[in-house]
Amino acid sequence: MIQFKGNEVESALFDMDGTMFDTERLRFQTLSQAAEELFGKPFTQEVLIGSLGLSAVKAEELAQQHYGADFPYAEIRRRADELELSHVRTHGVPIKPGLLPVLERLRRSGLKMAVATSSRRAIAEEYLINANVFKYFDLLVCGDEVVRGKPHPEIFLKAAAALNSEPARCFMFEDSENGVRSAADAGGVVILVEDIKPPRPEVAERAFARYPNLRGFLRDLAAITPKLRMPAVTEPFPQAVNLLKAGIHGFGAMGGGYLAQVFSHWDGYTRPGEIIASTGNALLREAVNAFGKYSVRYGSLAFDQTIERMRMIDAADTEAIAEMYRDCEIVALCLPEQAIASQADAVAAGLVERYRTRGQALTVLVVLNKVGGAQFVRDQVARALQALVPPREARQILDRTEFTETVVTRIVAKLTEEALLRQLRIKHDLYAQNVAQVRENPMNTEALFGAFSAEHADTMAPIVSNLREAGEPASALGALHLILFNSETDMALYAQQGSDLLEHLRQIDTVADIAELQTLKNRLWNGTHAVIAWYAALLGHPTIGHAMGDARVQALMDRLLTQELQPALAAAYPDQQDRLPDLVATFRQRCAQAFKDPCERVGRDPLRKLQRDERVLGSLAMAQAQGIEAPGLALGAALAVWYALHHPGASDDAECATIRALFARRQSLTDVLTWQGDYHGQAYAGLDPTSDRPLLAAIQHHFDALQTDAARHLDTPTWQPATSAVGLL
Repeated sequence: MIQFKGNEVESALFDMDGTMFDTERLRFQTLSQAAEELFGKPFTQEVLIGSLGLSAVKAEELAQQHYGADFPYAEIRRRADELELSHVRTHGVPIKPGLLPVLERLRRSGLKMAVATSSRRAIAEEYLINANVFKYFDLLVCGDEVVRGKPHPEIFLKAAAALNSEPARCFMFEDSENGVRSAADAGGVVILVEDIKPPRPEVAERAFARYPNLRGFLRDLAAITPKLRMPAVTEPFPQAVNLLKAGIHGFGAMGGGYLAQVFSHWDGYTRPGEIIASTGNALLREAVNAFGKYSVRYGSLAFDQTIERMRMIDAADTEAIAEMYRDCEIVALCLPEQAIASQADAVAAGLVERYRTRGQALTVLVVLNKVGGAQFVRDQVARALQALVPPREARQILDRTEFTETVVTRIVAKLTEEALLRQLRIKHDLYAQNVAQVRENPMNTEALFGAFSAEHADTMAPIVSNLREAGEPASALGALHLILFNSETDMALYAQQGSDLLEHLRQIDTVADIAELQTLKNRLWNGTHAVIAWYAALLGHPTIGHAMGDARVQALMDRLLTQELQPALAAAYPDQQDRLPDLVATFRQRCAQAFKDPCERVGRDPLRKLQRDERVLGSLAMAQAQGIEAPGLALGAALAVWYALHHPGASDDAECATIRALFARRQSLTDVLTWQGDYHGQAYAGLDPTSDRPLLAAIQHHFDALQTDAARHLDTPTWQPATSAVGLL
């Protein structure tokens, strides 16, 4: 039982056509076609509209009033049924948006449920089964099972009695004038969901509540049904699939290994019908589209989680990107900062088309690992909009677009392309074996239909054979899954409050002020992660997990976390200091298990991480402002440049190449750290030679020491800071 606007409700009774299914338009089409075939001319719009919600008997009376007593309505209706069933069997039942989330929430709230439809039982059952919603209903009361059809209340009274419910404790969902009259006269809590022809005002006001569509009712229903708790990693995604789409702009580690899971859990009641994701990797795109799914591996739990209903698009296809922003309910933007400017035009084009065709608001989750990332993205899109539409329209579009700041608390590693290729070869061989096994072991018709007579089994055998043949590829492929990501187990994605949609998504925790939480995570985790990756790579460790077995790496991590960052953050953000011990402990645990997190991946793009207010130098400046000595952070900045100059794995990194070019001019660290050149279309936020002199001096001290140590080991083919780096602390 639920409380809905002062009413105690224990049951829900649904009209079918026009309320649950968008079949009234289809019905008009098939009735007109049948009438033209059998009577020589189609129904008029007046007769079609007038028959909405009527029983077959009442509809026949109406038709004969217009076309004469000899009008063959029964034959026309039967022919229309045939045409409609043919269409539905080919194309499926058109479900009203919002239906599945409504049914799921009502059922999981403990309500008894029934269908009260003017359609015949044979038609009703086929439609409900075809639409995969039959499972929600305890019983059906159909038009061929009552004496007096709508607008008489008999059908609703009979359905309520069958559920052992008083009508006053029943939701009665209707779309038509005759249906509203029937439900209101039955004494139910009438929910009017408008369809083709809204009831006249004097009839509509008899409804308890009126909505333009089921999604409108869903908003009120969601307010009285609980947001489900944060899911466990091993908890399955909802079985029910809604009609919504979610987008992931950038199918990297965060997009594919984390945001896809967030969207698959959705609100815990249903999940999106499709998740669209963009990638520039053709092999990855083709592999996921071929499987239609992929898996994320949680090594600490020995658990593989499969993400389904995926469709990959080409990141270079600007039209497809624009369509994603036009059609999706929510989009997670997970691109590198330098890629956003080049994608802003496609985003803006999609927002314009969305505004002009749908007018709906859009939530954009900005997963950028950058303080102020949402505003940065908004500014880029705003500039692109200015070139497409007049200023007033641009403002209206931005007002309908919620760019939401986020904080990610998970570490995810993406498999290399080499690992993907190896996996695909193995899966291909397994697929061939599975197809062979399926064909060698066809379905046993006799066992399957043992309860039927031999005659029935013979009749069903061709059907079973056809189904088996159609199912062979799916059966062979179903046993396979494609592992694309290795992930840690933290669940919550923190997001700035502001979007109504986010309040209902199960795996998202909205907070009033995301900025401080974002700064804590950026300073404590991201900076430390990068520094130990540079150091570990120089020491020759392939992954973060391997490096954690090295006492030198542990010593540097301990210095950064416990002696520099934690006390500096506690002083700068006293209201957040209780969070710090847990954040430190979680980060240590993750690094210890990160055996599939390559140091070169974590250490990439060092120039981005060395900007003035970014994770390393921003933390160093914060520590100095709080009067806390931070030699570990100064060493970290020096290691970043040293890594770019000397590590073999940095040779293919474009930012490392820029650092090498800047340093080569005068062999100057200052030239690197104070650079102000073009950085992906914007001025690079380097240090100031004058005002930032103390920062530069601290970093130079460690860089000089690294150079001195290297000079002592000229006979070593590949120098590694084996002792001196930690010794400098």
